[in-house]
Amino acid sequence: MSETVTLTIDGTEITVPAGTTILDAAAQLGIEIPAICYHDSLKANGLCRVCSVDAGWRTNAAACVAECSQGMNVKTQTDEVVRNRRTILEMLSSTVDLSEAPGILALLKESGADPERFAEFKRRESPVYDDNPFYIRDYNQCINCWRCVQVCAEDAQFAFALSFDGRGFETRIGTFMNQGMPDTTCVFCGQCVGVCPTGALKPKRQVLLEQGMNPDDIFRETKRGRKPKREARGGNS
Repeated sequence: MSETVTLTIDGTEITVPAGTTILDAAAQLGIEIPAICYHDSLKANGLCRVCSVDAGWRTNAAACVAECSQGMNVKTQTDEVVRNRRTILEMLSSTVDLSEAPGILALLKESGADPERFAEFKRRESPVYDDNPFYIRDYNQCINCWRCVQVCAEDAQFAFALSFDGRGFETRIGTFMNQGMPDTTCVFCGQCVGVCPTGALKPKRQVLLEQGMNPDDIFRETKRGRKPKREARGGNS
C-alpha cells in the first residue's frame, strides 16, 4: 500500500499519495492555483512563481513543485500571496510584450494588476529571428518559462536544439553559438511552438496570414523560406 499524507488546503482536509504537489492536490479539491510556466505534459520547474502559496514556510512555496507533507496547512489566497502574484505579473508586463499571451492577460485582469505600474522599467529587447520556413522566434514576447527548452530536451524530443543564453535580466532562450535553427539539431517538429504561452514562437504561416497573404501564396513563400515583413521590436512597442 502506497504511503499517503493528509493536509489542509484553504480549510479543507485532503489525503493524497506522498509526492503529490500542492498544485495537484488543490486541483483535486477544485481549487485553481494560477500558473504560467507550468504545463501538464512537462516537468514542473517553479520558474514563474505565480503559483506561490502560503504553506507555513519562511517564504511562499511554488505549488507546482512543492510536495504535500503530513499536517501541512496551505493557504492559497492570503493577502500576501495575492499581492505577490500581482506584483510578479506587473513586473512581467513591464519588461515583456504580453499582447499575444491571452492566459497571462487574463491573470492580470483577474488579479487586479496594473500593467503600467512599473512602466519606467527597462524592457527586454531582442531581434525577431526568422531563419527557417516553419516558425519565427520573437523573444520580445518571451517570458523565459522554459517550456520550449524542456519539450526540445528530455521531456519529449531529445533534440536539445534550444537552451538558455545569458544571465540575470539578459537571460534569453538561445541556440548553441547563436546558430540559426537550420544549423542546430532542430528537427522542426513544432512541439516548442505548441507549448509556447505567449506568441514568442509562432508558425510562419500564421504570421503571413496575419499580414493578409492568401493561402496559395503562403504555401509557395514558406516553401522557399520567405521572411515575413516584420521588424525587430524593442522598447515599448
